[in-house]
Amino acid sequence: MGSYKYCICFTRKFASSAVAPPADVRDAFAEYAAGASHMSADQLRRFLAEAHGQTNATLADAERIVELVRRRRHHLHSMLARPGITLDDFFFHFLLSDDLNPPIGSQVHQDMELPLSHYYIYTGHNSYLTGNQLSSNCSDVPIIKALQRGVRVIELDMWPNSAKDNVHILHGRTLTSPVEMIKCLRSIKEYAFCASPYPVVITLEDHLTPDLQAKVAKMVTQTFGDMLYCPESDFIEEFPSPEALKNRIIISTKPPKEYLASKNRKEKENNPQKGEDDSQKGEDDSEKGANGSQKSEDDAKGHKVSNDEDPWGNDFADLKDLCVSTDKNANNEDEEESDDDDDYDDDDDNENGFQQDSAPEYRRIIAVHAGNSKGGTRNALKVDPDKVRRLSLSEQKFEKVVESHAAKLVRFTQKNILRVYPKATRFNSSNYNPLIGWMHGAQMIAFNMQGYGRSLWLMQGFFRANGGCGYVKKPEFLMKDNPHGDVFDPKASLPVKTTLKVKVYMGDGWSMDFSQTHFDAYSPPDFYTKVGIAGVPADIKMKKTKVIEDNWTPVWEEEFSFPLTVPELALLRIEVHEYDMSEKNDFGGQTCIPVWELKPGIRAVPLHDRKGNKYKSVKLLMRFQFA
Repeated sequence: MGSYKYCICFTRKFASSAVAPPADVRDAFAEYAAGASHMSADQLRRFLAEAHGQTNATLADAERIVELVRRRRHHLHSMLARPGITLDDFFFHFLLSDDLNPPIGSQVHQDMELPLSHYYIYTGHNSYLTGNQLSSNCSDVPIIKALQRGVRVIELDMWPNSAKDNVHILHGRTLTSPVEMIKCLRSIKEYAFCASPYPVVITLEDHLTPDLQAKVAKMVTQTFGDMLYCPESDFIEEFPSPEALKNRIIISTKPPKEYLASKNRKEKENNPQKGEDDSQKGEDDSEKGANGSQKSEDDAKGHKVSNDEDPWGNDFADLKDLCVSTDKNANNEDEEESDDDDDYDDDDDNENGFQQDSAPEYRRIIAVHAGNSKGGTRNALKVDPDKVRRLSLSEQKFEKVVESHAAKLVRFTQKNILRVYPKATRFNSSNYNPLIGWMHGAQMIAFNMQGYGRSLWLMQGFFRANGGCGYVKKPEFLMKDNPHGDVFDPKASLPVKTTLKVKVYMGDGWSMDFSQTHFDAYSPPDFYTKVGIAGVPADIKMKKTKVIEDNWTPVWEEEFSFPLTVPELALLRIEVHEYDMSEKNDFGGQTCIPVWELKPGIRAVPLHDRKGNKYKSVKLLMRFQFA
């Protein structure tokens, strides 16, 4: 019985409904226990193999589960109980246990011996920032947190300190406070492989003079020692594999900025007004940083952001619009290139990307070179048979390239690495839709890990695949041309490959993780669940259960079907909200799960908070079937 204050003087009482196993659970137990009151270890093994798709389950596996379940009972009950497990044990201590009965596996299971370009890589953007992009502190703490989550690409922006004798890490031309580079490097060394043994890539944004480049080279080599991977030659024909680079640190960088600075000085001499305009722009950016800091602080405190309040169906409007736009421009793929702007992160005149007098020791530590993209899109996406490289595009530039050169993007990423990074106006560390990049083979979708929102939830969910090691193998159709000589086209009309059926039975755990009045001061919460697919445009759908009123343990028992044309790029999105007729609905948890990793059968699905942290107790009981 729960009591809630109502109109100051009155108290409302709500009876707590007892949680009972759903009919499907009772039927499964009765079938595999052969009508008995207890299920033996061998009968549980049969259930795992036949109903849960675990065909390699052994009797030893089942015995281990039975033993763990028995330990979770009351001690005296466990001592007096008969061998095997009861219906309540089967339901409460096995099926509802997300450690014994998770929706996806926790082991690395993909082939890890292919070149790096064959994998999506968990990538951070401005990894040193603690909050917003304009005025937050720089620190090694967010780097540590990212590595603990399994992020494999850390970005550091290198700038001279005020005395020009040391290197600071900060977001240049903003109000962010610096952190010493050596502190970041030492933290990377300590935490690089705490979540995954696979390589960590450090992308360096270089604003240094040659003498400071030499200092960086010394810092890097002394800090990492034998952990540092340095190829024997400047350029390599093919990237090594994640397996070959286990427990190694890889340095990747862009052309030194002092060359670009000298180039800009020449432009200013020829066009003094441009230099004045650029200077004014920097001052304007600083002013924006001061004005934008409060919003970012509010975001950091966990206040709701507009991205989370968007209607469920509008999250991917940009993806659908982009694919329509791409379709309109598809016939222009082979037309003469007219785009020769320099909106490429890796643009440089020097073929090798370095000044002739730049520190040679600095050059030697760079394993993944940022390639030359001078000359517009056609040249930027040119595949060199003799060497591989990394190309970086802003999210805006990437979307433009998708519109007119989608096939070239896919072919480029079959051998080379493409990095996409957030546009500069994302001052509050928001993110963009990662699916567009994944569909076109981009390996490094760089994200602001300081923020939160549905885009980040997708990123976190995607990299739960392959044991959460930070490397997910790209689908085969993105790595080779089809029999007709074409590459994968996400907007193409494809047949349904499989249908995912999702049944939402019930939810539990909110009463343990939240206060009694967290959702509603006057009554128990009114929960409903949203279930949807994020993927190629044809697969995007969203469904919603009914609202269960006044219940901390809602039971829905609703099933939804999702026909999938490209299940290899589909994510199952799950959100729980508490309905409020007078205000905005309250957030009750979320998760994203790679469809290709889902285990069939009745599973316990743990939910996470807005920032992606797993709740201690909150979970859903769901069933997954493929037809």
